[in-house]
Amino acid sequence: MPFWRNLALQAGGPVLELGCGTGRIALPLARAGATVVGIDRSDAMLQHARRRIRRSRLQQLHVVRGDIRFLPFSARFPLVMAPYGILQSLLRERDLKATLAAVRHVLEPGGTFGLELVADLPSWQEYRKRVSLKGWRAKAGGSHVTLVETVRQDVERKLTIFDQEFTERRGRRARTHRFSLTFRTLTVPQMARRLEKAGFEVTALLGDYRGKAWDSRAEVWVILARRPV
Repeated sequence: MPFWRNLALQAGGPVLELGCGTGRIALPLARAGATVVGIDRSDAMLQHARRRIRRSRLQQLHVVRGDIRFLPFSARFPLVMAPYGILQSLLRERDLKATLAAVRHVLEPGGTFGLELVADLPSWQEYRKRVSLKGWRAKAGGSHVTLVETVRQDVERKLTIFDQEFTERRGRRARTHRFSLTFRTLTVPQMARRLEKAGFEVTALLGDYRGKAWDSRAEVWVILARRPV
């Protein structure tokens, strides 16, 4: 969070976050004094974000429903952010190409595009039915929650799939939600080449949130690029 906050406060103008969801990143940035616009395609997540915004009384944070491939903005932003894996959720090359073109269009000349990739997806170990979260949820009367995860690699299509099974128990009652998260297994060099092809200048490849240079063993994969003046 401090990494994105510092970028936002140094931008000198409104910040656009792609895939803002429930406001996990946008809300702390707005609380720190940044003006933030978030876009997401999920109406349910945006409704949750709007409730949080109303409770926080943050007038400098606005969220809109939309498609990041076709950004519905006429204004320009000095900073566009695509945190953890958002661009890797675009599973087709033409969707990524459209998104990069849309970002370049709404980014100010000289502005920064910051994006983060899920590290090391191509070599992510496959496993089945692993309990990755287990504990007690105190809110709303209390419940016991368990998250069981299966990871699959589709090598031919260059996809990593996380199958999630989230169970919430209250007494004898249990509700289970099943869903999948799929990411394209793009590496930092591959994404950097796509950015350059889309008309960006790559200014930094980072391997942590403090500015360390990226290498293939890094646990954090962040790319900073700019739109040429």
